[in-house]
Amino acid sequence: MRILLGEFNAKLEREDIFKPTIWNGGLHQGINDNGVRKVNVATSDNLVVKSTMFSHRNIHKYTWTSPDGKTHNQIYYIFIDKR
Repeated sequence: MRILLGEFNAKLEREDIFKPTIWNGGLHQGINDNGVRKVNVATSDNLVVKSTMFSHRNIHKYTWTSPDGKTHNQIYYIFIDKR
């Protein structure tokens, strides 16, 4: 089993085209360049993002908070082999 985890500074959106890889539990409504790269890597290496598999309240999803405490992002992800 391959496991890839870390801080990728990626924002992954909840979109139907990404659903097989990202599922539905992501925090963001948009995707950034790092997010596109991570989706491409996950798709080409047959990986899924397990940290977004389960739906939680947004307060439990974000993994980074800005110093002013107003901006929250989910930038840490766990990728594992698709089964």
